[in-house]
Amino acid sequence: QVQLVESGGGLVQTGGSLRLSCAASGRAFSTYIMGWFRQAPGKEREFVAAINRNGGMTYYADSAKGRFTISRDNAKNMVYLQVNSLKPEDTAVYYCAASSGMWTRSRMYNPDYRGQGTQVTVSS
Repeated sequence: QVQLVESGGGLVQTGGSLRLSCAASGRAFSTYIMGWFRQAPGKEREFVAAINRNGGMTYYADSAKGRFTISRDNAKNMVYLQVNSLKPEDTAVYYCAASSGMWTRSRMYNPDYRGQGTQVTVSS
């Protein structure tokens, strides 16, 4: 069992930046693929980024490439999402997620655990 708590969201102007954090509790954090998802009002939840167990590999949705950076600190049981050059269409609730198993898109897209989310609002 893994519990995930996100923080760092807020209101930011277009072009601004935020650093989202996710604190994980429970056993064996370093054995999980960690990821971020987001859900905008009236839209389905979408995958944003994932990072493998030791942080050596990352994978991004096209909408996140070049602007978002995922990282993790296994010693602190933390995962981060640096979001830059924010646009109004990035407005959403951002969720941290943990996936067991192999480093595959199937596992990235279908996590075993998800947090409650943190709201990011980008004003134009």
